Amino acid sequence: MIDPAGILPWCRVTRLIPSMSSHGPILCFGEILWDFLPKGLFPGGAPFNVGYHLHQLGQPVELLSGIGRDKLGDELVRRLDNWGISKEGITFHAGLPTGTVVANTGPNGDATYTITPSVAWDQVLISEDIVRLAIHARAVVFGSLALRSPVNRTTLDRLFQVMPKTAWRVFDVNLRTPHDDLGLVRNLAGRTTLLKLNAEEAARIVLNSESEEPGSEEGLARTLAHDKGCRIVCITAAERGAGLLIDDQWFWETGQKVNVVDTVGAGDAFLARLLSHLLMEDTSPAEALASACRHGEWVASEFGATPVY
Repeated sequence: MIDPAGILPWCRVTRLIPSMSSHGPILCFGEILWDFLPKGLFPGGAPFNVGYHLHQLGQPVELLSGIGRDKLGDELVRRLDNWGISKEGITFHAGLPTGTVVANTGPNGDATYTITPSVAWDQVLISEDIVRLAIHARAVVFGSLALRSPVNRTTLDRLFQVMPKTAWRVFDVNLRTPHDDLGLVRNLAGRTTLLKLNAEEAARIVLNSESEEPGSEEGLARTLAHDKGCRIVCITAAERGAGLLIDDQWFWETGQKVNVVDTVGAGDAFLARLLSHLLMEDTSPAEALASACRHGEWVASEFGATPVY
């Protein structure tokens, strides 16, 4: 746990093909906040959600985020303590509030979001203890939303600088207007090991189009892999399923019908399960993708992004 401190400049990562140790932590960098849903308040934020599910799946996790010194922040701390998730990588801000998002769900469970600006997770800083931890990290999971902040972009580059070149850089694209800088996303996509995004986001990045066609996922994935040099591209397509391009092989898993309560955090649970399998190399890519889809579907059938296991 740290207070605001110095941060280092940008640094480019060049090697993308991983060779993983099974012992280092997975760093989850970005927003931790409260989702205001019609059914109540739930902890959320994509990197935090991924970290929660990785922790529940038995993976060592370190959250790198920011929380305000307020009542909402105190309750997040209480939840993290209850789950046994480390707080060492969290910056506690006296002058910035804990983040909130108002989420409204439609008839089919899809969510739209209103995101509070200028909050604690906009200034994620890392201590020297976290730098030393990052030296042995297996992966860093980060999203595009937290990179609306110049401070966070600099902090993430510091992590890239000190992490092993063999560690995975996992980019979970999360385009939320007005925090949807496509130039920034395209630049970072070229510096990742695993790029995960939904079909609409892929169409925006590749085609500058607001709409995508069912069945276009493989073509979009191959274009991204070719243009950006990503070894692994994962494209989700809601109830249709998800596809995975890995080492130039395409895998597709068709979605199964579930009683959708809300889709908040379903994609994060999907990514946590997929990453857990891929890092441990305990299943084939096809099996990992199928398992990840079932995991995301389960979360979509529960309230909030962090259901009880």
